[in-house]
Amino acid sequence: MQPPGGTMPILSRATLALLAAAAALCVANVYYAQPLLDLIAADLALDRAAAGAIVFATQLGSALALLFVVPLGDRHGRRALLLAQLAALVLALAAVCAADRIVPLLAAMLLAGLLGTAMTQGLIGCAAVLALPEQRGRMVGAVQGGVVLGLLGARVVAGAVADVAGWRAVYGISAALMVLVALLLWRMLPPLPAPGDPVPYRRLIASMWTLLRTDRVLHTRGTIALLMFAVFNIFWGALALELAGPPHGLPHTAIGAFGLVGIAGALGAARAGRWHDRGHGERVTGIALALLLFAWLPLAFTPASLAAVAAGILALDLAVQALHVTNQGMILHGGGAAQSRLIACYMLFYAAGSGAGALAATLMHAAFGWPGVCLLGAGVSAAALLFWWRSRLLARAEQHRIAT
Repeated sequence: MQPPGGTMPILSRATLALLAAAAALCVANVYYAQPLLDLIAADLALDRAAAGAIVFATQLGSALALLFVVPLGDRHGRRALLLAQLAALVLALAAVCAADRIVPLLAAMLLAGLLGTAMTQGLIGCAAVLALPEQRGRMVGAVQGGVVLGLLGARVVAGAVADVAGWRAVYGISAALMVLVALLLWRMLPPLPAPGDPVPYRRLIASMWTLLRTDRVLHTRGTIALLMFAVFNIFWGALALELAGPPHGLPHTAIGAFGLVGIAGALGAARAGRWHDRGHGERVTGIALALLLFAWLPLAFTPASLAAVAAGILALDLAVQALHVTNQGMILHGGGAAQSRLIACYMLFYAAGSGAGALAATLMHAAFGWPGVCLLGAGVSAAALLFWWRSRLLARAEQHRIAT
């Protein structure tokens, strides 16, 4: 289907559903390891601190993807690029399955994080390019909803499969699913053309630093992303360690099932995209940041109540996904030919926050237990809320100065 007077296909419902499902399956590769850390550690004879490096490796891979791979969407045809990345991702997942020592495992996890992230952001970029401008927030929100389902479902699936067939089976099944995704994208994704005058790769990468230096919206929204995803991974990075031990002693299937509570975050992502399209992005941001801070109140009761864990996860995931979609909508507004680079720059903040949060979670839990994790998470949440409030005051002062 073509838009009036244009040559770019409009995003159909079937294609949008495929992009969302593919994003869910691709992003899951970055998060499968989180509920499996103790199993992997036991298999490879690692201590808990070293196990945290596994999650850090996937987040490092995410950062490298954002720096050097995701920007290629502004230079090459997106369809061919996605298919090539999927082929490489299958090989990386096979390497994870075969790893029997920590160094090969970390290398394979780094590649899985790199390629899983590149695929996910490339799929979001496809939705942004194919959508009409007045629907971009909703379309991006729908694909981001798929990302939420994949992120949370990864923990459920990983725990269930690992309890039955071991942690390596998780990555073997994922490799097979990536082959299926490649076939479906090859058949259904429109052949999006490459840019008419592609920027040389070196200039393409260098231009990202210009965006990071000069784009005020990117600065603000990227900092919020860094803090909120640090909060997100402070919680999820320590949850398996807490629930697997006393007093709960839960199996991995049960631990992973807590991810189902956060599926409501997918609904929050889609709704936030609609609100952004209607001009309510800042209002959504304030409400979501307050909810992010509030989530740590029930989470503090994790050792005593599993119901409190569920309530805290619901609040946490709703807040994070509403913020994430609103951030992307604001950054991509008017992005033009630099959309892939803007996504990459924004997600650099995401990767930095996620990696730091995951590493801090395991260290804090080892040193101070669950109370230390909650204090850290609440403190970073409060910092995010205060940063947004200060940025709003500065923006209003700037508007007043210009008006007078």
